[in-house]
This record gives sequence, structure tokens and C-alpha cells, in this order.
Amino acid sequence: MLTSITNYEITWEKLPDDFVLDDEPVDNINQPSLAAALTESLEIAGKVPPNALTTTNYGICAAVNQKFVVKAPDWAYIPAIRVPREEVKRTYTPQLQGEVPVIVMEFLSDTEGGEYSIKPTYPPGKWFFYEQVLRVTHYIIFEPDTGEIEAYQLDDGRYQIRTPDENNRYWIAQIGLFLGVWQGTRENRTGYWLRWWDENGRLLLWGLEKAERLAAQLRAAGIEPEV
Repeated sequence: MLTSITNYEITWEKLPDDFVLDDEPVDNINQPSLAAALTESLEIAGKVPPNALTTTNYGICAAVNQKFVVKAPDWAYIPAIRVPREEVKRTYTPQLQGEVPVIVMEFLSDTEGGEYSIKPTYPPGKWFFYEQVLRVTHYIIFEPDTGEIEAYQLDDGRYQIRTPDENNRYWIAQIGLFLGVWQGTRENRTGYWLRWWDENGRLLLWGLEKAERLAAQLRAAGIEPEV
């Protein structure tokens, strides 16, 4: 498959088996927990259909001017893949293997990770790749230490920063949920988290929260839950 943008030829090809992927460690210690928390509440709420795919630090690729480019966003949501899951174990190629991610996220670390890089030459920057090559609708940049969130949406081919609603949340139409920042504790980490709310403003719960809520309801009814 071939797509053209000014001065660039984009080819949607499967990454060769002998292509050497970067093997760099995750540079943000909070990244795995933040990503897992986003996915868990979506799964519990039934917002991850069987053919959808959520990824964390996982390669999404395309060929730009006949050179393969692979970026691994800290978290991404792909609404539908069209191939068996065993075919996307290593990397994922949009258009060829399924739909383009509707949202990608980067969690800022103490080091410069290039989340704002618009570098168009090889290898292109993350911002350029998400905006101009993949054309991902929503790009989220999150600072876990301060809870600051930047939400960008593709508008006329360019990312435009969004203004949050009165609850400081952002509507993600393709998922049918609001995204916002929540402060609290999970897995021995107390701090800021990205979380989901439904259209009625109800927080999508994690598994432990659902269990705790059920236990409280049972106790209120005079029933002591089994441990």
C-alpha cells in the first residue's frame, strides 16, 4: 500500500524479520504502570473489542521514502486489526494489518525523549511521524510528576492543542470516553494517573476498586464479604 504526502512516499509494509529493533530500556519508571492502568479500566468496561489492540512501548511502523521507521509510543489504542494477533507480535503496520491508532500517548521523563520533534529527515521525529506519516487523530503528552497533560488533535493535517472541558477532561470520540488526570494511589505509587470517564462523568474503575466497592455494598447490606 502506498500513500503520498508532499516530498514523502509512505509505504505500508510489514517489517522484515531481520530488521533490528531498538532494545533500549524504558526511560520512565512509571510508564508500565501508567499504561497498564489505562488498559485495565478499558477492558473491564468492555471498551476493548476482540479485534482492538492496546499497545505499550510497542513498535508501530511504516516505510518513508523506502526506509523503515519504527516508533514505540508509551501507549496506543488501535480500534481494529485485520490479521490474526500472532501476526502482530513483534510490530504493527497500520493500513496493511489494520486501522491507524486513534490515540497515541507519550509519558515525559527526566530525559529528552523527542516527543515534540518535528524532524522530517530520516529518522523522523515522533511528532512528525504521528502527525504526518501515521496521521493519528489524538496525540497525548503527559507529565506524571506534575499531572500536566497536553492533548492535541489532528485538524486539517496538523496537530492543534485542545482546551479541556469544565472538568479538565478531553472527549475521545473514537473510544466514546473522556480522558483526564486523577490523583491517588495504585500499586504502591501515589501520584497522578491518566484515567477514563464515561459520557455521564462516571469514572471507569480498576479491578481492585470494583472489588472494594462491591465489598462496601455487601457490608452496607449486612453481609460480610469473604476474604
